Amino acid sequence: MSVNLQKGQKVELRKNNGGELQRVRVGLGWDAVQAPRGLFAPKPQDIDCDASAFLCVNGHLINTNDVVYFGNLAHSSGAVRHMGDNLTGAGEGDDEQITVNLSALPMVYDKIVFVVNIYQAMQRRQHFGMVRNAFIRICDADSNQELCRYNLSENYNNMTAMIFGELYRYNGAWKFNAIGQPTQDNGVGDLAKRFV
Repeated sequence: MSVNLQKGQKVELRKNNGGELQRVRVGLGWDAVQAPRGLFAPKPQDIDCDASAFLCVNGHLINTNDVVYFGNLAHSSGAVRHMGDNLTGAGEGDDEQITVNLSALPMVYDKIVFVVNIYQAMQRRQHFGMVRNAFIRICDADSNQELCRYNLSENYNNMTAMIFGELYRYNGAWKFNAIGQPTQDNGVGDLAKRFV
């Protein structure tokens, strides 16, 4: 049974049958708010949200190769893979997915932070106040069963990026922390600097 998380809530991830969790799929989704259009108003630009994963050592990002995003779809270990860029957020379900093979992740990594930024947010004058139904969910990749979900519910006007949540090791178990911290960072590079 999936757990609906509140901001700041942490949950241990485990299989429903009690077995050891091997692989998870992190799904992120959002929809653009439909802006009212006048007769001569230009068609609004699609909002391109980009999901990324930062593989951290002792809570810090130490190498740019440890950023998995649309420009680097797989970590060198093969344990973390981005499944491709969705340019519009259109459609039901997950808009972008990142898979994590927990059993293959090198032990040096103790945390994976999941972030989303709006591509060219400043240039396009877009922000998370123009996005609705945003969520992150963690699924058992082997059974496709959803383990937990965190829905963003606050107003994020003028915020261009979001630190959604993190997977982390604690006493040999994997946990998920629903962070939901908005920022005004311009792109994945700016977000990455927060974890150096």
